[in-house]
Amino acid sequence: MTDGYALLMIFMVAGLTFLTRFLPFALLSNLKRPAAIISDLGQILPPAVIAVLVVYCLKTVSFQVTSAWIPQVAAVLVVALLHLWKRNNLLSIGAGTVFYMVLVQWIA
Repeated sequence: MTDGYALLMIFMVAGLTFLTRFLPFALLSNLKRPAAIISDLGQILPPAVIAVLVVYCLKTVSFQVTSAWIPQVAAVLVVALLHLWKRNNLLSIGAGTVFYMVLVQWIA
């Protein structure tokens, strides 16, 4: 693979990603009120996606060794408590990630 080919692939993926993020707003911006199913999906999908990510991240946790599960469980608790307190996804996920990385460096 040449550098030009790799660069072309990066630009194509970035462009298509931008297009898939931008297109719904461009197509639905003329609507005064979104359809009921769009509103329902907007309420249901974010918690569902977070739940799937939590299950995926914790599926390989081994409870046989303390240092293997304490960072993950503690980080999940930090994220959940911060989110319940502040209701800010970016803050809770970011702080949970930093907290997890600090614990992994100190415990492991």
